[in-house]
Amino acid sequence: MNHNISQLRKELGCSKRWVVKIGSSLVTKNGLGLNNKLIRDWASQISQLVSRKQQIVVVSSGSVAEGASNLGWKGRPVELNMLQAAAAVGQIGLSQAWFQSFLRYGVKAAQLLLTHDDFADRARYLNAKSTLMTLLDFPVTPIINENDTVATSELTLGDNDKLAALVCNLIEADLLVVLTDQDGLMTEDPRKDSKARLVQESEVDSCQLDSFAGGGGSWGRGGMITKIEAARLASRSATSTIITSGLKNDILLDLSVGCNVGTLLFSDSEKITARKQWLGGLSSIKGSIVLDDGACVALLNRGGSILPVGIRNIRGNFERGDLIEVLNKNLAKIATGFSNYSSEECEQIIGNSSSEIEDILGFSREPEVIHRDNLVLT
Repeated sequence: MNHNISQLRKELGCSKRWVVKIGSSLVTKNGLGLNNKLIRDWASQISQLVSRKQQIVVVSSGSVAEGASNLGWKGRPVELNMLQAAAAVGQIGLSQAWFQSFLRYGVKAAQLLLTHDDFADRARYLNAKSTLMTLLDFPVTPIINENDTVATSELTLGDNDKLAALVCNLIEADLLVVLTDQDGLMTEDPRKDSKARLVQESEVDSCQLDSFAGGGGSWGRGGMITKIEAARLASRSATSTIITSGLKNDILLDLSVGCNVGTLLFSDSEKITARKQWLGGLSSIKGSIVLDDGACVALLNRGGSILPVGIRNIRGNFERGDLIEVLNKNLAKIATGFSNYSSEECEQIIGNSSSEIEDILGFSREPEVIHRDNLVLT
């Protein structure tokens, strides 16, 4: 598809709902303590956007770096208990800085601490969505961070880029703005190559983007590669992403009028249902089922559900309601979805028609092992 990039930037600038992710190096002066001046500047800009009836969610890194600075540590700790201690200390200062900054401009702010588990559990996912949408309607500006004081894998494997993308899926954001200490995605690392040039725009799924990405700083958890991955995850809900420098004066206001700054990563994908957005962002796979050729055709070409008659094999142990992968006979993943039956129950009913489930198990929850509405193709 040919895009009028200038027009797209203008449309995104005045779009209703943004998620603004701000990196740790910006929020904490690269680990030296909270950058209160920048936080006030961002709050001022966001307040102006809110006055125009735009809805802004902030995903703010910086609790670990602020806590470590407050405790007098020289670098980001490695041990989990030290990370969590730093986060516990730093989160107080971080939230207070945001709250006081927004208060200066007459905007109310709220804090939400989330982990991946809040997206992996259906009830908690819906509760988080309801809370966020209610706050935005008031309007209140939510400030979101990972709950680093209790999270485990998030502290070693996760990052706020991914969290911001999941929030985009959660609230069906129009635009994800990732503020960093670079002008945007560069063709080379500008700290090492003076010939590096800015990538102004690209389709989010372009393979070339991966070759441009580099590593992150000592205080951040990711580099450009996590930002590209986040942009791709955000695109599940047709959210475009702009990666740009948070150090530029009035950068958010410039974006709101369509200025050609930073790197725009756009997608041609259509919005998918909220339930499938949630399914697509999950990673806690409990097992898998292998389909025969006929079931694969029905699933991929005719939008069918997965019935026991089309299942060839069960892999792993899972319970009813668990997230499982759907594989073809070559063990290639073709879908992910929620199982209506446990692995033990599936073992008993595979290859049989749905009408025989009750005779075999003594009960029948659903005629499908995975209903189409609870499944997303990969």
